[in-house]
Amino acid sequence: MDPGLSRGGGLPSFEFAFNSENFSDRVLRLEVVATDGVAGGPLPDVALHREDLRLHKEEADGQTIDSSWTMAATPVLRVKTIYISSVVLAANSPFFLKLFSNGMKESDQRHLTLQIADSGTDETVMMELLRFMYTGKLAATEPNLLLDILTAADKFEVLACMRRCSQLLTNLPMTRETALLYLDYPCSTSVAAEIQHLTDAAKEFLANKYKVFDKFPHELMDMPLAGIEAIFSSSDLQIPSEDAIYTFLLKWVCEQYLQTEDRHKIWSSRLLPLLRFNHMSWKQLHEVLTCSDDAIDNEETTKRITDALLHKAYPAHEQGALAVDTATCWQVPQRAYIQKPLKVVEFDRPRPQVIVYLDLTHEECSRLFPEGEFFSQLFHLAGHNFYIMPTCEMEDEQRKLYSFGLWLGIHDKPEGSTCLTFNFEFAARTKSSGEFVLKLKDEVIFTGDCMQGCGDLFGVPWSTFLADDSLFIDGLLHLRAALTLVEQPGVQT
Repeated sequence: MDPGLSRGGGLPSFEFAFNSENFSDRVLRLEVVATDGVAGGPLPDVALHREDLRLHKEEADGQTIDSSWTMAATPVLRVKTIYISSVVLAANSPFFLKLFSNGMKESDQRHLTLQIADSGTDETVMMELLRFMYTGKLAATEPNLLLDILTAADKFEVLACMRRCSQLLTNLPMTRETALLYLDYPCSTSVAAEIQHLTDAAKEFLANKYKVFDKFPHELMDMPLAGIEAIFSSSDLQIPSEDAIYTFLLKWVCEQYLQTEDRHKIWSSRLLPLLRFNHMSWKQLHEVLTCSDDAIDNEETTKRITDALLHKAYPAHEQGALAVDTATCWQVPQRAYIQKPLKVVEFDRPRPQVIVYLDLTHEECSRLFPEGEFFSQLFHLAGHNFYIMPTCEMEDEQRKLYSFGLWLGIHDKPEGSTCLTFNFEFAARTKSSGEFVLKLKDEVIFTGDCMQGCGDLFGVPWSTFLADDSLFIDGLLHLRAALTLVEQPGVQT
């Protein structure tokens, strides 16, 4: 019979000899035992023994063969006998090579017994692995089964089978189910390294699928921990603000982990690193800091928020200000926030005042064209919430001229006839001086949903504004707004 050349690299196939008594010198007895009798995951720590021996960690040529040899006292549910060739198995597996050539008397024994768990797949996994060593082929196509075969191949050191499983898994279409399977699959270090490209692809798939945060609230709430980590590690997540991430993760951990100890452990070790506290609003940080919530580990949360508030208190924009240790600044990138993060400095005296800093990338400014706008996070003063809104506006409709605008708005309308009087300033930092240059200063009275500002902050057409390198320092446009309370009814300032 012509063995053919069906194996990779032109190697001959020995399929004709698989489970053939004529071409075999050994007998492998597969004993399927009760699942609770054998520990481990897919193809658990195999119990491989000779029928009349009790051996542990036999040594050959100075190397230890740890094959968990034992005569485990577990009920045997069924038995499958397979004829094997020691030459074929030894050629494909260093494990079997050591077993058949260690010089001990069991090397010459004809009968071997392998115990596997009655898990529903372990018998199939072992047969697939043995057949691969003869043929170089795998019939399996399901990702769960391929992962189990990969794990078994790792246990028996069949490297070619590990590579083939990895190749077949790579060619399968990625879905939510397979992505979560790859991320949460229990495996050894060597197997984890073999499928690292799959776990990376799974993280990327989930991050892209759930990029628009508000579209999948129910799916995300049912997402297991591995998926949550993959999604919320992404910088491309489109969300209103980092505050929304905090609120969601807090709700998620409370629903998923009912035991307080488990919830605290997951929150501190797995979820807190996903939060970018530096990009949370001052209002949210203060609320969390002053709220005692037994649902989470408040000690670790407080520490991280304190570090974030310290960083926000001394923005890098202020030349000569106290430097903050970069090790505690957590220079993590912003996500695709709908509300742009701010850095805020608050003063109580001589008058209540807030100074906020807003950075826009050149790309973000470009996206404003032809008539767009961004909203900043809310900031707080005199019992009200304010925001800053950069815009691109048509300055001259006839000549199609556009300009960069900056506006100050109040989020919550003052009740009744209440009027709030403020001084406000807009400034921008230029490369030539490194200082903020005042662009607009005014006194305003807020009586409702009104906005104050300027439709042409820099006094130049849009194209000139984008081309002015002196405005974009390291690719960023640095803006500063100062809002000072002048008069509030019933309040002495």
